[in-house]
Amino acid sequence: MPTKKTETIKTVYPDRTKTKAALGWREWVALPDLGINRIKAKVDTGARTSCLHAYRTEPYTENGERRVRFWVHPVQNDLHQSIECDAKVLDERTVSDSGGHKEQRLVIETTLVVGDLSWPVEMTLTNRDTMRFRMLLGRTAMSGRSEIYPEASYLAGEPVLRT
Repeated sequence: MPTKKTETIKTVYPDRTKTKAALGWREWVALPDLGINRIKAKVDTGARTSCLHAYRTEPYTENGERRVRFWVHPVQNDLHQSIECDAKVLDERTVSDSGGHKEQRLVIETTLVVGDLSWPVEMTLTNRDTMRFRMLLGRTAMSGRSEIYPEASYLAGEPVLRT
């Protein structure tokens, strides 16, 4: 009678001295340029572009530059806490959501802080009131800067804000 082999799968977590962020499927991040010191993000390799919950947007022009003022509820299910943000508009793009619905969205650039690493990312703005996460971190923002461990959460720890 043949012996049955069992395969053992082990997850090897990364060396923290690397310059890449180790990310689980959800992480705490910060967007300090926008005044957001902590927001829970879903790490979504299926999404090309990152997006941020903005329940209200007001595009405007100042000195010939396109800008947008927008408001974020940074904590899911908390409509009382609100942060007013302001950013330069980089672009306006048609984006398809996971359900295939197309939507025209404003695109901004901001600094993303994950653990003790930071870098600039492009972010679209959309209302995510009905979604579980206020932010999606898409693959373009993570490209070359992260290693993803989909079975884990919060590997990067709290965002470290430099003063």
